[in-house]
Amino acid sequence: MSNFSKWISAMRLRTLPLSISGIIVGGCLAAFDGFFNSLIFTLAILTTLSLQILSNLANDYGDGVKGTDNDDRIGPMRALQSGAISEKQMLTGIKLNVLITIVLAIALIWVSFGSENFLMSLFFLVLGVASVVAAIKYTVGNSAYGYRGLGDVFVFIFFGLVSVIGAYVLFVKQIDYITFLPAITIGLLSAGVLNLNNMRDIVSDAKSNKNTLVVKMGAKTSKIYHYFLVGGGMVLALAFGIIYYNSPFNLLFLIAFIPLLKHLITVYKNEVPKDLDPELKKLALSTFLLSVLLGIGLLV
Repeated sequence: MSNFSKWISAMRLRTLPLSISGIIVGGCLAAFDGFFNSLIFTLAILTTLSLQILSNLANDYGDGVKGTDNDDRIGPMRALQSGAISEKQMLTGIKLNVLITIVLAIALIWVSFGSENFLMSLFFLVLGVASVVAAIKYTVGNSAYGYRGLGDVFVFIFFGLVSVIGAYVLFVKQIDYITFLPAITIGLLSAGVLNLNNMRDIVSDAKSNKNTLVVKMGAKTSKIYHYFLVGGGMVLALAFGIIYYNSPFNLLFLIAFIPLLKHLITVYKNEVPKDLDPELKKLALSTFLLSVLLGIGLLV
């Protein structure tokens, strides 16, 4: 494998569509209200992608140095685990990624707010720093929150609330209640992806003292929790579609319910954690599909 291929693999490209789902929804909501700027949208997408890649590299490093990524792990082999990338190289990659993310975030804030909205610019700068710290601290360090069962909370906040509402504010310069249901929807579904990942890794995580919420709850309860996350997201999306109904196109996102329902049935029947691995991609892409269709349904 070439050096370039190793880094592409470590970036985990399959996680990227999910990360921008909230930005797509927030951007479409802003366009629905008559506010849109293609440059802001592009920079928001690039900043979010950079943050997700940073999170993936930091996760690879954090789990690698802690020994969590070992032969017991079910998912794809990580870069540090396989020796494809050394600890020093990964740290260098993380530092470079932090720099790229900060530059993109500053550019995004400047294009969106300029010098006229200092307080809002300052708020989003603090939010950007918090996002970088959250991306790194999921598995890195002695106080990594992913090892204390707090990953779900952070994913819900940053992938859902911050992503959707934050993207909307970048365009409109104010918060609107129209963003709340979609933000919670994307947050719940994104937390569902993390929960599914932790359900798959419950055995290896428990052995490595990675006390995810799944490890704390147990396999049976984590299934019920998963139904709540995915099912709850679907219910809130439907509620949004009904409340803001103008035409049948507003319910276009219901198409995404088909793979989501099939996913829930698969999880219900599952008895072997490793068999959940293919469902990760399906749930992530279904969430992305829902976000795209929800946005298109508002705008057509």
